[in-house]
Amino acid sequence: MYTFLCMFFLKGRSMAMGTFQVSDLAKKRTAVIEAARTDCAVIRDKDQDLVMLEKSKLTNLEKYQYWSMRLERLRGILSSGNRPSAVEWSDLAWLRVFDNNDLNAFCEDLANELIINASENDYTGLDCLIREWRATAGQLEDPLRKHVLLSSELEEADFIEAKEPSAGVNNGSV
Repeated sequence: MYTFLCMFFLKGRSMAMGTFQVSDLAKKRTAVIEAARTDCAVIRDKDQDLVMLEKSKLTNLEKYQYWSMRLERLRGILSSGNRPSAVEWSDLAWLRVFDNNDLNAFCEDLANELIINASENDYTGLDCLIREWRATAGQLEDPLRKHVLLSSELEEADFIEAKEPSAGVNNGSV
């Protein structure tokens, strides 16, 4: 497992992780810390190996694992053909406002973003993707907004450009 963890962050580079014994924490502390800063340090304990790495790398790995599991659960929901209850959606309940086509698009976006972010070791794109899908879901919660956003009955002529309020004029704000 520790080899996978380190390779996950090395992305094809030659593996330069350091493997140390617990006693090396005192004797070779500088080398242990440098290995952790560079890639990761494996510390062999009595019955298990411990891994030391940058906190941001661990956070990224946890984020990857979290969203990979949700992606697989969502794919399972879609393949079942049944719409789950809010309880069954669990922490993905915010997605319940989308139809299956939108949910499939979300799965594709999420899978692509996970691959891109893992290859770049930067998960800001994933954070942005989730924020945008959640914002859209929030808009679809309101029946009027949902009608406006999804209606095929509305034409471009039904919309007008909003004008900027004049300075100093009471625009109804309190």
